[in-house]
Amino acid sequence: MNFTSDNAGPAHPSVIEALARANDGHVPGYGADDLSNRVRDRIRDLFEAPDAAVELVATGTAANSLALATLCQPVQTVFCTPDAHIHEDECNAPEFFTGGAKLTLVPGGDVMDPAALRTAIEGEGTRGVHGAQRGPVSITQITERGNLYPLETVRALCDVAKSFGLPVHLDGARFANAAVALNASPAEMTWRAGVDVAVFGGTKNGLLGVEAVIFFDPAKHWEFQLRRKRGGHLFSKFRYLAAQMDANLENGLWRELAATANARAADLAAGLSGVARVSGTPRGNMLFAELPRGVHIRLRAAGAQYYVWDGEEHGNGPVTARLVCGWSTPASDVARFIEIAASA
Repeated sequence: MNFTSDNAGPAHPSVIEALARANDGHVPGYGADDLSNRVRDRIRDLFEAPDAAVELVATGTAANSLALATLCQPVQTVFCTPDAHIHEDECNAPEFFTGGAKLTLVPGGDVMDPAALRTAIEGEGTRGVHGAQRGPVSITQITERGNLYPLETVRALCDVAKSFGLPVHLDGARFANAAVALNASPAEMTWRAGVDVAVFGGTKNGLLGVEAVIFFDPAKHWEFQLRRKRGGHLFSKFRYLAAQMDANLENGLWRELAATANARAADLAAGLSGVARVSGTPRGNMLFAELPRGVHIRLRAAGAQYYVWDGEEHGNGPVTARLVCGWSTPASDVARFIEIAASA
């Protein structure tokens, strides 16, 4: 019973098969092969953005950091929430890749409020040469607390950013889960709402390790390519990144896997409702549940794995567990977890 992360599960068998097919013969490197070009075209089609520039990298940190570095000068600041992955979980990589740009945390919860964003932007760029200059806005969809940005909120945030002439970056490590939960197209979630650069994540959705970075205005494409190379993130055997993403796009596999993960999380939340206090109504593949100490002890003894978000692993009182489901989470594990929690 592993609910630690959607990073913990295996790659989908069709992805492994695609890698085996790609592992044949000799092709040009560094993304100049036919498969890589086809994947770029398929992503453009998926996002209904024929002029977009599309590139692949192996990790989410590289995708976010290189994208932001392309949008942000060293003297600028990136506006994000206190819970944003770029703030909490990337070891200052955005600051490193941007050459020293800072992060300005927009007060509030994990879903950024447009009014709070406006106030934060107005508070920066007011000290002339002595202060950080206004830079891009970064949104995490789905958030690190498992919440969704409604499309109207994304549009409102983009409107605020555009009123100051600022670009918007969307961290989409769990983009597929959000698309399924919102029943929205990739275009509706991104450029139609005003997003300038989006990350279309695959690692957390059944791939070995690949993320697509999509610039809806291709003007920054060359700079991104240079930064990727300089940062050590340009794969020479690029076809192995492309093969994963190609399998992900085939017959809508990306949506199918995300839908399975979301459904498992919904079942888990429903089953725990009488035993634990579940924060909000999970619509993606992640939930936070406050477990009584006895329930936590019983689950651990039965081999359940999850991260303790609040409270002490070994102590007194309840703990808040972060529970994440992936495409490979068995329904039987969900049922067993609920059964043990209820029996405790």
